[in-house]
Amino acid sequence: MEQKSRLGWILLTAVAPIVWGSVYVVTRQFLPADSPLWGSVFRAVPAALILFLVSRELPRGQWIWRSFVLGFLTVGGFFALIYVAAATLPSGVAATLMSTAAAGMLLFGWALLGQRPRLLPVAGAATGIAGVAIMVGASFSEINGWGVAASLGAMAASSLGFVLTARWGGSIAPVTLASWQLMTGSVVVVILAIVFEGAPPALTGSEMLGFAYISVVCTALAYFAWFTGLRHLPAAAVGAIGLLNPVSGVVLGVLIAGEPFGWSQAIGMALVIAGVVIAISRPPRAQTST
Repeated sequence: MEQKSRLGWILLTAVAPIVWGSVYVVTRQFLPADSPLWGSVFRAVPAALILFLVSRELPRGQWIWRSFVLGFLTVGGFFALIYVAAATLPSGVAATLMSTAAAGMLLFGWALLGQRPRLLPVAGAATGIAGVAIMVGASFSEINGWGVAASLGAMAASSLGFVLTARWGGSIAPVTLASWQLMTGSVVVVILAIVFEGAPPALTGSEMLGFAYISVVCTALAYFAWFTGLRHLPAAAVGAIGLLNPVSGVVLGVLIAGEPFGWSQAIGMALVIAGVVIAISRPPRAQTST
């Protein structure tokens, strides 16, 4: 029964990176490319409102400042740093650097939650990160230092925010935690969008549908699934499951956008999936003699 329950939490958690992977295709196919910060607003604000209508709770006491800290780490500051990384780095390099979040969550889980790293999660994270680099064809021959710093900053911020969510969450429902972080994070992205991009862009019907999908499915639903996983699984396992994000992106890019798929994508994808399986596996229990 315990094994079935754990499998259920793993599958629910996997919903988040799988749908996050679809953001790339939807953004390229349907959304305006010249207003990324307002795009973050259109993504975060409706999702925050949806989850608030479900939870109907506002943060109180120490959760006011905690929500702003977590909202900055997992939404506001994270979106801003991703914007810088996307503007200054090849997509393959950015994806590879962000995949190190699997290692980041493992280390933060050790430092903040006392979840000592085991061999299988470490090996799985390393295998999966290598697979991402092969799959997306990352080439580090020409890179921008600011882009690398922004990408690693985004990885560290989100990893720290998710682990702090697990540490501070306690008995608070995942939907409530997600709602609070999206609300406070939205404040950050709205300010950044006004300062750096001015007035919001006018949207076409297809763009509104694209943002509706990203906000409802890829943010509200995904954050709920991800935070639920953080409640029931070790941080290292959740981080490794996150490696499914680029796999989903590559698969959908091939199926929907007609992007090329060759041996490097196949080998890299196999390594990522193998890494996730290794990381979430439990070591065999030692046999006791009678």
